[in-house]
Amino acid sequence: MGKLAIVILNWNGQKFLSQFLPSLINFSPEYAEIIIADNASTDNSITFLKTNYPSLKIIQNNENGGFSKGYNCVLRQIEAEYYCLLNSDVEVTEHWVEPIIALLDNYPDVAVVQPKLLSFAHKDQFEYAGACGGFIDKFGYPFCRGRVFEFLENDEGQYDNATEVFWATGAALFVRSYVYHELNGLDEDFFAHMEEIDFCWRVKKIGYKIMVEPKSKIYHVGGGTLPKNSARKTYLNFRNNHFLLLKNLPKNRVFPILLIRFPLDIMAALFFLLQGHFKDTWAVFRAQLSFVRQFSKMKRKRNNINPHVYNHTFQKSIVFEKYFKGKKIFNGIELM
Repeated sequence: MGKLAIVILNWNGQKFLSQFLPSLINFSPEYAEIIIADNASTDNSITFLKTNYPSLKIIQNNENGGFSKGYNCVLRQIEAEYYCLLNSDVEVTEHWVEPIIALLDNYPDVAVVQPKLLSFAHKDQFEYAGACGGFIDKFGYPFCRGRVFEFLENDEGQYDNATEVFWATGAALFVRSYVYHELNGLDEDFFAHMEEIDFCWRVKKIGYKIMVEPKSKIYHVGGGTLPKNSARKTYLNFRNNHFLLLKNLPKNRVFPILLIRFPLDIMAALFFLLQGHFKDTWAVFRAQLSFVRQFSKMKRKRNNINPHVYNHTFQKSIVFEKYFKGKKIFNGIELM
């Protein structure tokens, strides 16, 4: 069994592979095996890889089952102590792996670690997809050290301490392989978006910690598969957010929180409508309908609900803190 498998899930991403594979190969240690997991791409990704990187291992899925199923299918075929699930649109930096592996080696109660995630376009700024470690508020809205809703902070070293967080970004997620398989990997019903939050929540429920290690730094393009203004992304984010709440909230919280979330989602849909984003408006309603249709299925997935895990989240509303109290900087928010 190898030490580390760095696995890139690719779907029609030849552009990113050609742009970012050189830095990944140059800056990854010898003990790290780089594997391309292809999700039934229809571009020239496979031909490009075989021509330019013939020594790289390629595992091809028969269909595009999304982020979750794509990784699950491939990781069942890979033996390594640690996995790194890495997006194709990521530029890594020198010594980006070593601090994270050292943390995992030294702290057996830590199962998942992410690096500091900065924007590829604005390299002094945190990137939306995970910034410097994620949290959720009492209503299930995610936010990060360095990112509250759409507001992105500049990186001035204010979050350079390694610390425990609630969730780690799926853009560069290091995980102990046996924990990944013990939990049956990512939830394939999510397809894509927020599956890493659900996974981290389940990791915490079996007693492990999630960490961010800012000594490791990467740059993320973001929106490589679905652009930021995609109605499909809006649909998945709203639907999957309800999925993870129903699956993971304690019994005494789940239904009160979901009842509050539905009108909040309607308000978000109206906000999209006022902005002229009609497809996003419809996406919110489609997400609610899909959640209702799959309610029973998701409810059956509830198990091992530990109420103390939820107590590590932000026990207030991040919506209220930002839009009514004007707090848009993570350091201005009292988590507990």
